[in-house]
Amino acid sequence: MSNVPADLRYTSEHEWVRVEADGTVRVGITDHAQDQLGDVVYVSLPAEGEAVSAGGACGEVESTKSVSDITAPVSGTVTGHNPGLETRPDLVNTDPYGDGWMFTLTPEDPAQVEGLLDAAAYTAHVG
Repeated sequence: MSNVPADLRYTSEHEWVRVEADGTVRVGITDHAQDQLGDVVYVSLPAEGEAVSAGGACGEVESTKSVSDITAPVSGTVTGHNPGLETRPDLVNTDPYGDGWMFTLTPEDPAQVEGLLDAAAYTAHVG
């Protein structure tokens, strides 16, 4: 089974969410997702200030196998993105929960995060 940290929330589309101390959320794709994609060669992320809707496509991950949408886990406004992915998209493969994070956003409704899957539910989903 892929690595599924217990302290994160997940979507059924394989994004993870970490609530930061300032109330923003950090978003990336799961270890399972990067494993399914194969070698990531390009990442397109939403722009800072862009409004995103929960479940809506807001970026893309291109791998040697396919191109997949990144979907917003919750509705909100993008506050930043990971500049490291511009030159090192492979960080998504090598460290999906750390240096391979994708973007941060301020949620419209922080309670939406609580409605996401916990680690056990996500593990069951991909199991």
